[in-house]
Amino acid sequence: MTSEPVTGYPEHWEADVILRDGRICHIRPIRPEDQEALAAFHESLSPETVYYRFFAPYPRLTEKDLLRFTNVDYVDRVALVAEIAGEIIGVGRYDRIDRVEAEIAFVISDEHQGRGLGSILLEHLAVAARERAITRFEAEVLPSNRRMLATFEEAGYKPTSSMDEGVVKLHFDISPTQSSREVMQAREHRGEARSIAALLAPRGVALVGASRREGTIGNILLHNLKDAGFTGQLVAIHPEAEIIEGVACFPSVSSAPGPIDLAVIALPAEQVLDAISDCGRAGVMGAVVVSAGFAEAGPDGRALQQRLIQHARANGLRIIGPNALGIMNTDPHVQLNASLIPPEVLRGRIGFFAQSGALGVSLLKTARDRGLGVSTFVSAGNRADVSANDLLQYWEDDDATNLVLLYLESIGNPRKFARVARRLGARKPIVAVRSGRSSQSLPLGHTVRRTALPAQAIDAMFEQAGVMQVDSLTELFDVASLLTFQPLPRGRRVAVIGNTDALGVLTADACETNGLDVAGDPVLLSHTADVAQLREAVAAAIANPDSDAVIVLHVPVMRGDNLSVGDALRDLAEDSTKPILTVLMAEDHDRRVIEVPGPHGLPGRGSVPVFHEVEPAVKALSTLVSYSRWLDTPRGTVPELPDVSPRRARMVIQEVRDKAVSVHGEHSLVPMDNQDLQRILECYGIHL
Repeated sequence: MTSEPVTGYPEHWEADVILRDGRICHIRPIRPEDQEALAAFHESLSPETVYYRFFAPYPRLTEKDLLRFTNVDYVDRVALVAEIAGEIIGVGRYDRIDRVEAEIAFVISDEHQGRGLGSILLEHLAVAARERAITRFEAEVLPSNRRMLATFEEAGYKPTSSMDEGVVKLHFDISPTQSSREVMQAREHRGEARSIAALLAPRGVALVGASRREGTIGNILLHNLKDAGFTGQLVAIHPEAEIIEGVACFPSVSSAPGPIDLAVIALPAEQVLDAISDCGRAGVMGAVVVSAGFAEAGPDGRALQQRLIQHARANGLRIIGPNALGIMNTDPHVQLNASLIPPEVLRGRIGFFAQSGALGVSLLKTARDRGLGVSTFVSAGNRADVSANDLLQYWEDDDATNLVLLYLESIGNPRKFARVARRLGARKPIVAVRSGRSSQSLPLGHTVRRTALPAQAIDAMFEQAGVMQVDSLTELFDVASLLTFQPLPRGRRVAVIGNTDALGVLTADACETNGLDVAGDPVLLSHTADVAQLREAVAAAIANPDSDAVIVLHVPVMRGDNLSVGDALRDLAEDSTKPILTVLMAEDHDRRVIEVPGPHGLPGRGSVPVFHEVEPAVKALSTLVSYSRWLDTPRGTVPELPDVSPRRARMVIQEVRDKAVSVHGEHSLVPMDNQDLQRILECYGIHL
């Protein structure tokens, strides 16, 4: 078959999407060279699916059909194909009827029906159509094709319908609405959450690059997977061995018994792509690539990393890494340690995402020292695919997680991060520390997606999204301890109780600096006050309606005084509805919490965080007050505004961007002149 060359191919319509079950699929415009693949796709369809598409038996597409279906102008006639591993699994198309309306049609492979692909193709067709000034779609559907009839409403549209000669005719506007946006975001959330769930709670794991030699990465990973007690199937991939450390070996993932959802790859960088192809043949959902030698290694490594991600997406895999430390899940039904971290992590309810691999070990050790347990941990390395946004989507649905900690070195998609974090933060607190916050610089050798926005813009975005941003790792764990063990303050009034006037003054100053108010005068106990007097003062502060939190300051007069203070606070804090924290001076700095026994041998709810200086304690409390205030702020609604033109604004922005790129190159931040700014604002009815 011959065809005319493609002109004006819209590359920006290509996209990698996540289906309802978490698998990746590639969407792109159809091309003339797709004729053979389209013919094979059509012949794979069941007679019923063909009948629903063509309203008649149609076992084969003729050469004329194939020529017409694959040659489109990308303006009045548009077709998109969905493919996995180069195989077409769905086609959606529109043909313009008049200036603003087009007729659409879909067909999805029987094997892939019910995975949300029809809705995804509809969303992408609508975007393409709006670019071509089309505002309405028309579709003809057989009444018995209930799945297709439901697709349009599931996508958030409100079609009107009529019957004409036994066919249902649907008409609907394709302009984005609040409803359609919510539906699209909900679909995105489900797909991304499930894609991560398949990696963090896999049915089976294959270690690709397992080694018999002690101390090698492949051997350490195998030990950690075994020692964690992974509850699913574990296999090792080795070209020669039959068994290593009691784990059965196979020459390839595709030759191992399934199901295998997760591959952990520890091979030289140049061998990783072949391993990904093997994983694709085995139906693996995703891979943790601990191998180094990618973007962090220079231009050649960066090019190899781009090929890795393209290859993974073509094979339907999600990638954590490369250059990743690994992932962990402490759920007793999973018990996964697919990482290079020793199996000493405490089980708890904190979801932890860290971009830095080496720092991840230190972070988890600090969490353990603080009595903080982890539900899941992901160290994403170069973050070429899976990012913090994906983990936020997963943690929103994860009942085992009620607090999220992030160590971020860059943010690839700030707009999406803000949207997802705002939704999650309303249910579960998010605390983040961002390296290079003031300089916006990346760590040495770090070449992954960086944050293009100025630091002040990121700070404002975090604040609006309810993300508690802190300045250091110490502050990260200070805030995490308060959130884990104590209730949120309902206001900014702090009762201060102590046995030294000097510390009381320092605390009052720190409160003022950090936006807190001291409730009345600090309560000063004498140096000789006993535990009963302290307990009475703290109980009164808790009962006082004019206080929202309690800080207890104590300088020991005799050895063992702080232990007595701990006993008094433990009894009161367990049932307190207000947060209590304490500053114990001259205390062994290894003591970070006054424990109330909790599950899994960890400190439980009501345990009192211990600080050794006033300022960190007050600053951590202030962070919680800000979060509590954000939670109490009405969310509001997004109004449907008339006489606005986002499409025209996007065209102006693209024009400005193209001009900036031609002068300054990609990824440059350049000031926008007043004329361009005014053109954009006028698209939204704002006139300067």
